[in-house]
Formats: sequence, C-alpha cells, structure tokens
Amino acid sequence: MSDDPQQPMDSERQPHPVTDATSAVQKLEVQRIDNQEGRFFPRPPEPRPPKRRLALILFLLTCVSTIYAGYHMFKPKFWIDPATGQRFVLVEVDWATRRAYIINGLTYAVAVMTILGAHEMGHYLQARRYGVPASLPMFIPMPIGPFGTMGAVIVQERGAGDRKAMFDIAISGPLAGLAVALPLTWWGIHQSRIGEIIPNSDVWTNPMIVEWMVGWIKVPLKPGYDIALNPILFAGWVGIFITGLNLIPIGQLDGGHILYCLVGKRAHLIARAIYLGAIAFVVFKVLGGNEEYSAWTLMLILVGMMGTRHPPTADDHVPLGATRIVLGWLTLAFIVIGFVPTPMSQSAGPPKPAQPIQRPLEKPVQDVRVTVVADGIFPDPRPLNHAF
Repeated sequence: MSDDPQQPMDSERQPHPVTDATSAVQKLEVQRIDNQEGRFFPRPPEPRPPKRRLALILFLLTCVSTIYAGYHMFKPKFWIDPATGQRFVLVEVDWATRRAYIINGLTYAVAVMTILGAHEMGHYLQARRYGVPASLPMFIPMPIGPFGTMGAVIVQERGAGDRKAMFDIAISGPLAGLAVALPLTWWGIHQSRIGEIIPNSDVWTNPMIVEWMVGWIKVPLKPGYDIALNPILFAGWVGIFITGLNLIPIGQLDGGHILYCLVGKRAHLIARAIYLGAIAFVVFKVLGGNEEYSAWTLMLILVGMMGTRHPPTADDHVPLGATRIVLGWLTLAFIVIGFVPTPMSQSAGPPKPAQPIQRPLEKPVQDVRVTVVADGIFPDPRPLNHAF
C-alpha cells in the first residue's frame, strides 16, 4: 500500500505501455540484436517432437501390418505328399481354417509388437529420466515385407544429454527388447519340433544364439534339419535379428550411439570403415552370384543418407564408469551371436541316400489343388488352370 493517497494501489495500477511491453518481451525470451536500428528479433522456435496422434496412427497401422504378415507367413501354400513327392496347392474353403490362420497372425503381431514396444520404451523412459526431449515411439508399418514392420524409432533433441545420459538411453532399448525376445524365443522352441528341410525351399537362417537355444532345449541341429517356426518363435527370431542389426556401430543406430559414448570421436573412423566395408562385401557377394545380398541395398542407402558420423553430446567428457564400459562392449558383442547377413536362404535339404536310376516320366506331374478343411487335407482333382 502506498502512503500517497494520490498514487493508485498496485491492484489498481493502470497499464504502462513501455513497462508492460518490456515485460512481455522478457517473458517471450526475445533476444535483442545490437544493430543500428536496435530492433528485437524472436528466437527461433525449438523443434517439437512428433504429435501423439501420429504415434498412435502409426502404432495401429503397424498392428494391422504385422497381423497381415503373420497371417500369410503361417498360411501353408503347398503340401507335398511324402510318399510320391507330388506337390499340391492348398486352397482354403472353410471358416475354421481361416480362423486358425488369423489366430496365428494375431499371436505373431502381439509378440513382435511387445518386443519392439519394450525396446522403444527402454529408450523413451531413460530419455524422460534424464530430461531429454523425446517423442513417443514411432512404429514403422511394412505390410509388403515378411516381418510386417521395419521397427520403430523415437525422435529426440540432439545435444540435449551428456555422454552418460546418451549411453543409458542408447543401451536401454536393446537390453529391454532382448529381455522380452529371448524368453519368447525359448518358449517358442519348447512348443516347436525339429524336422527335415524340404529340398530347394526358402528357410530362415538361425542366429548363433538361436542355434544354442535349440541345442539346449531340444537337440543340436544336424545338416538338413531345422526347427519348425511358430508365431511366437518367429517373433522372437525377428526381435533378435532386429536387435543385432540395430547394434551395428554406425551413425544413428543404437550401436553408433553406444560406440560414440565409449570411444568418442574415434567412432567416426570406425563407423565409416564398417560402412565402406559393408558396401564392398555386398557388391562382392552380388557379383559372385549371391543375389540374396542385394536385399541390403536399401539399408545401405538409408544409412548413407543418415550419415555415419555421430553428433556430439552436451558433454563428451562425463565419465561412464567401469560398469557401463564393460556393459557397452558386451552389448555390442551381441552382434556376433544375434545378427545374420543372410536372413533367408535356399536349402538343399537333408542328405539323401543314393537312389537307383529311374526312367523319367513321359509326362510331367501336374500340380493339383488341395482342399484344406478342419478335419484334414483332401486332393481336389481340378487342374490349376481351372477357374474357381
């Protein structure tokens, strides 16, 4: 309260144009630029992470694409008569069969989305812990691929965290994803069986850790034999493979973040050497007739567009401590047992004993359709060119 009766109280004070304008400028953090005109220029707006609505839409689309991928992955297309070797095309005709395929798709989608969600939430929660601005996980749907997704990412502000914060954010994702993927893989192997590989068929290459788990739970795999995939096992396989791929120490991959936090700017030379070596390796394999390696072309292009260099942290000199250093190198070493350069390959099947030479058939065996119903599989005498 003022002693001067003529002076208005604070609550009754009339707005002063100069004072209030200066206060507003301070509240808006307007930066003054000293020049001849003495004008005020606002600071550039801070980058905002993607909206939650976009994250939700991408999550739902990825759920649909993984269901679709799981449905077709475990939908048999051919049946081979073991007695004659004749191939039959499978045709669905009843709801019970389609329902089984849909359940397979849902099971795979729930399992693989749980693995990817755990991976990304490991990043996100650590970013929140350290106060680093980060978006919600942004899942990437991929309905035309066998996995149904290309994984997920979170968008975080560069240089907002120091060396220790960046290390914890980077390593928490792979460890959280593996904490879900490995138990699911173990359970899927328990529910599966080992069988002969059909000659000249496409098979998924098992990472070393999956081979070990099959040997522990079942028996060691012999040449020409493999573990039959089920939706849970395939989801675990995808989680292990994506984790191994993401740990490659290049640029903005999790492995690139971890390596930079471990060795600093020396990571730039290591990442560039790995990238150029990968290009040379893929070109050498493709020119040698291994066409399956050409699938890495898109990945190499994306990594090249993102760059192999890692941006500096807010403070590169913060010590990590012995525990983090050991954990970081052990996590990077997972690439050896979790990654395979050829996820899918063609197998010749188990070795067969020598058979007596037989005269070839006068006419080639024609494929016929097979009706798939809940009670079994029955040949359909209609030829393939017969219209439904």
